[in-house]
Amino acid sequence: MTTSTTAPRRTSTTVLTTGLMLFALFFGSGNLIFPPVVGASAGSHFLPVLLGFLATSVLLPLTAIVAVSTSGEGILGLARRVGPRFGVVMPLAVYLSIGPLYVAPRVTTVSYELATRPVLELLGFTPGRPALFVHAVVFLGVTVLVALRPSRIANRVGRWLTPALLLLLAVLCVATVAGSSPVDRAATGAYASAPLTTGLTQGYLTMDVLAASVFGIVVIQALRDQGLHGTRQVARATVSSGLIAAVLLAVVYVGLAMIGQRTGGDVTDGAGLLRAAASANLGTLGTLLFAAIAVLACLTTSVGLLSSWSGYAVTVVPRLPFDRHLLVSALVSLVLANLGLSEIIVVLSPVIVILYPVAMTLVVVTLIDVAAPGHLRAAYLWPVVASTVLAVLSALPSLGEERVSALLARTGLWNDSTGWILPTLLALAVGLVVDVGTGRWSTPAPDASGVQEEVEHVIASLS
Repeated sequence: MTTSTTAPRRTSTTVLTTGLMLFALFFGSGNLIFPPVVGASAGSHFLPVLLGFLATSVLLPLTAIVAVSTSGEGILGLARRVGPRFGVVMPLAVYLSIGPLYVAPRVTTVSYELATRPVLELLGFTPGRPALFVHAVVFLGVTVLVALRPSRIANRVGRWLTPALLLLLAVLCVATVAGSSPVDRAATGAYASAPLTTGLTQGYLTMDVLAASVFGIVVIQALRDQGLHGTRQVARATVSSGLIAAVLLAVVYVGLAMIGQRTGGDVTDGAGLLRAAASANLGTLGTLLFAAIAVLACLTTSVGLLSSWSGYAVTVVPRLPFDRHLLVSALVSLVLANLGLSEIIVVLSPVIVILYPVAMTLVVVTLIDVAAPGHLRAAYLWPVVASTVLAVLSALPSLGEERVSALLARTGLWNDSTGWILPTLLALAVGLVVDVGTGRWSTPAPDASGVQEEVEHVIASLS
């Protein structure tokens, strides 16, 4: 009797811990800053803007986690379904861009700007490059220590860092909401003319689907390390963990948006709004509180990103163990954070803009593939090609080429952020028709044991 009741209880604890970990991996600097801007800019349209924001900033990443759980393969397996070459290039670009070449060094510098520098200025110091270097060394050193044993990430992040982050966020949100009233200001720009659509777009711009595509395999590994086995059990636990993370993200986003709604200042400066709210309601302690929130938010994301990259790198260069890949990625992030991040951002920002629609397309087709009795081919290829081409067009303005975008905008159907969606859906419909016509929809899928063995090898190499 004791054994039968202990196992479900242990599974529930494992899922809860993993869900808390996943929330912290998602909740980085951008997730901290975006909601206050939404709340401050929405004016009297607060509710429809917030609902739109939650729909795309919470449901889309959750959908990606579900897609990864159904495949059990992460972005590597999903990309291979399009073709072997794409299966190599796409994951490499994703892992590099959100790992040591872009997002990891970026959260390092953002945590310095939001936390360390304001605290040093509060103490009367004039921070410069040496301060940034020391901050980056400490920040990335702690990242390596937390991520060094992948089997313990869920415990370290889920049981310790996430509760601390949630507690600090709760203090800031409750103090602000209880201590101030909404600021009387009109909605700005598109927030006034199309509140729901604008909310959807702003949530979409968090671009957490890319992170979900690589965090999914971290979740699967964490669950298996904690004793869960079997494809269905792990898939169910992964979805449950994703639901926990999604609910926490939604609650925190609402709280942060309410802070923006109640704080005066530049509605486009999320960090400034949060800092002002903390200072106005908690005084000097508020400045320290916000600094701690910013550091924890950036740290947990850094742990997830560099751990994910190192796990992928092990599959590419298995001669080097996980800890070596982790250390090298931290050193690369350190160099870029101190020397060349601004130039790297100029180069890689368009890459992120291109990768995100492709990743979203893969997630949608994967979910359809679960329902298909066969094994889709054209339904992967056609929409991925369409989303890639259109994403390249969307990225052109960030490279200084605006003529094509301006020409497309004259049709009234094009937007650089979301213009790719409708044509990609049409390409998906055509691909499904082709697969049905060739009989692939009704043909049993090939044996996936080889893929499963490879996934097991990847997971084992991370332990």
